[in-house]
Parts: sequence; structure tokens; C-alpha cells
Amino acid sequence: MEPPHLDLLAGCASIKQFEGGEMIFRAAEPAKGFYLIENGSVALEGSVFEHGAITTEILVAGEPLGWSWMFPPYVWHFSARATEPTTALFFDADFLHRYCNEDLTLGHQLFRRMSQVMVRRLQASRTKLIEALKPTTK
Repeated sequence: MEPPHLDLLAGCASIKQFEGGEMIFRAAEPAKGFYLIENGSVALEGSVFEHGAITTEILVAGEPLGWSWMFPPYVWHFSARATEPTTALFFDADFLHRYCNEDLTLGHQLFRRMSQVMVRRLQASRTKLIEALKPTTK
């Protein structure tokens, strides 16, 4: 990304800390931004009716968490739980929406990067959910 874009992102970032086991967000809650994990790890969890919560992926340092802030109705589609003490940068969606509307290049860069993450994670989630729903043999 261009230095001015990095400066804008830095200006809307805040540091968040989570204890191991702490919920970062829950599915269906408002998505108010995204996180960039600095250290620790986070489990993405989906719910499958009678199976309950299923961890679809574990995210670690350097990975982004959350793209739901980009798309109406701006609610989380998965839940996220810190699996150990975790520090992350949080990027506020209100600022991001405003900056992306003012600078289409920034919006394009964020959308392109988030889209790559979305495709990889959706494929991983699909695989985990299919495995969870397979009938067990006796």
C-alpha cells in the first residue's frame, strides 16, 4: 500500500488486548471494524445446529480478522475467540468507510486484500463444516 494509505490506517487503529478464552466478537453482532493480530491466536467459530460451535480456522500474528465491516448489513458471520492472550490492532469501520469513499484507491486496495483472505477462509470453513456433518460410521 502507498504511504498515505498506511498513514490513514494507522490513524484509525487502536490496540486491543484479549485474554485466552475471551470472545472478540459473536456472529450476528454489529461488525464495527477489523483486527490485525499482532501476537497470540484467535479461533474462528461457526455454528452447526446440533453440533454446536466448530472451529473453522486458527489465526495467528500477521493475519487480519473480520471482513464483515465491508458489506451490508455489517454484522459478523462467524464468532472469534482468543485462544491465548492476544494483542491486535483494531481498525474502526466508520473511519474506514469514510476514507474509502473519499479515496477509491484505498477502498480498492483494502477490498482486494480482504477478498483474497475471504476466499481462502471460506474454502477452509466449507471443508471443516463438511467434515463435521459427515455421518460417523459405527
